[in-house]
Amino acid sequence: MSKVLILEDEESIRSFIVINLKRNGFEVLEAAEGHEALHILQTEPGIDIALLDVMVPGIDGFEVCRRIRETNERMGIIFLTAKVQEQDKVYALSVGADDHVSKPFSPTELIARIHSLLRRVNVHRETAAKVTFDSGPFKLDLISKQFKKNAQAIELTPTEFSLIQFFLEKENTPLSRDVLLDHVWGKEYMGDPKIVDVNIRRLRQKIEDNPSEPEYLQTVWGHGYKWKGQGQ
Repeated sequence: MSKVLILEDEESIRSFIVINLKRNGFEVLEAAEGHEALHILQTEPGIDIALLDVMVPGIDGFEVCRRIRETNERMGIIFLTAKVQEQDKVYALSVGADDHVSKPFSPTELIARIHSLLRRVNVHRETAAKVTFDSGPFKLDLISKQFKKNAQAIELTPTEFSLIQFFLEKENTPLSRDVLLDHVWGKEYMGDPKIVDVNIRRLRQKIEDNPSEPEYLQTVWGHGYKWKGQGQ
C-alpha cells in the first residue's frame, strides 16, 4: 500500500482528497500546516508521495518542498495550485516538485497523476534488460538508483531520473516534448507541457559545467532535446 502525505489547510478540500485516496487503496497522512507536515515527514517512514498546497499556515508548501529535497530526492512531490497562479507552478517545479495539479481538480485526474508519479518513484522495482548506462563521464545504475558524473553522485528526483534514463536509452536521438511527456509523465498526463522544459533546465543545472551552453543535454531546434553521446 502506497503512503501519501497531504498538506492542505482547507479542511473540506483535504477531506475530499483523503476520501478519494482511501477509496483507491492509499494510506493517507494529513497535515493542515507546514510544520505539522515536516513533523510527519520526520516521524513517519516510507512516505511515497507528498501532495502540497502552496499557501498554508506556518511555513508554506514551497519551503516544505525545499526541506524534503535537502534529504530526500526520491519522494514524489505534487503541488496543488490555483489555475491563476501560473508563476507558482513554474516555481514549484524549480524547487523540486515532480508535478502540479490545478484546482479545482477531479478525483480521477489526481489519482491518475499520483499513479503516474508512483511508476517513476518505483521504477527501481522493475526488471530492466540493461541495468547500467555509461556515457562519457556519466554512469547511470538502475539497481542502486545512482547517477554519477566523474564518479561523483548527483541527486535526482524520480522524474529527473526517469528523464535521464530515457535520454541515455535514446542517446543521440532527438526526442520531442510530446515523446518525453508520454514516456515520463504518461499518456494520461493533461497538465502543462512546459513541465518538460522546466525539468530540462533543472537537470542542466545539476549535470552541465555551463548550463547556459549545455554539452550533453542539448536542444535540437524544431525537434526537442537529445543526449549527446560520445563520438557525436
